[in-house]
Amino acid sequence: MQSTVIRAIAGNGSIRAFVADTTNMVEKAREIHQASPVAIAALGRTMTATSIMGLMLKAENHKITVKVNGGGQLGSIVVVGNSHGNVKGYVANPQVESTYIAPGKLNVGEAVGTKGDITVIKDLGLKDPYIGTSAIVSGEIAEDFASYFLKSEQQPSAVALGVLVERDYSIKAAGGFIIQILPHIEEDILNQLETKLTSMEPITSLMNNGMKEEDILNYVLGDLSPQIVERYEIDFNCDCSKRRFEQALISIGRSDLQEIIEEDEGAELVCHFCNKKHIFNKEELEKLLLEI
Repeated sequence: MQSTVIRAIAGNGSIRAFVADTTNMVEKAREIHQASPVAIAALGRTMTATSIMGLMLKAENHKITVKVNGGGQLGSIVVVGNSHGNVKGYVANPQVESTYIAPGKLNVGEAVGTKGDITVIKDLGLKDPYIGTSAIVSGEIAEDFASYFLKSEQQPSAVALGVLVERDYSIKAAGGFIIQILPHIEEDILNQLETKLTSMEPITSLMNNGMKEEDILNYVLGDLSPQIVERYEIDFNCDCSKRRFEQALISIGRSDLQEIIEEDEGAELVCHFCNKKHIFNKEELEKLLLEI
């Protein structure tokens, strides 16, 4: 079943919402990286949020990169997304041993850490990219994105993200939502929304009960007449290619490339995002040397 995001409006157009079911997308990432439960929980939450933020971009060629590094054992989490909601991502240390706050509740905050930042880089086709940074609040990812939206984009947002991991480490469910209020929201609508958000069950509980994206939308915003505007199919999609790695080899310079040719007579480069190996023999490297 394809991973999907729905975009909706509610509260007479004063609320916009994105709700995602990213189960298959996160499972694909887990298989690629052979990630531990706590690692895929952190990476999966970041992928879900980045996918939604990609769909917020305005133009076809716009891209977004999210980097989360809280100084914890997981190291850096890096996710790149496009305007179609497709993402690719990795975590520096995917085999970190999982610890738990309570039975069934992974201690993601401890693994991510709280001494660092979340950085969002938006390539909008301009000379310089937009770069926004916010201090990590809890390491639980959702709270950190909510803090980023408020402090770096001055956009009040409710963010819920979750990943449920089965006993065999496969992904039972993954998804979440980002709900944002617009400047013209009426006070009574805002109060209704705040009351619902403060009283709602955790997103993982909703998913564990079998709720999909439309169910979650109606659960949260049902009293505010939500209307689905669009539905998107999304996926984990790495666009690496041998030509891109050729450019990386060229960029290291003539002397370093010559040294690789003389000492190793070839090179094997591995994509961080999808673990695909790109192999270059001596003849191919010598051709690249001529391009420099």
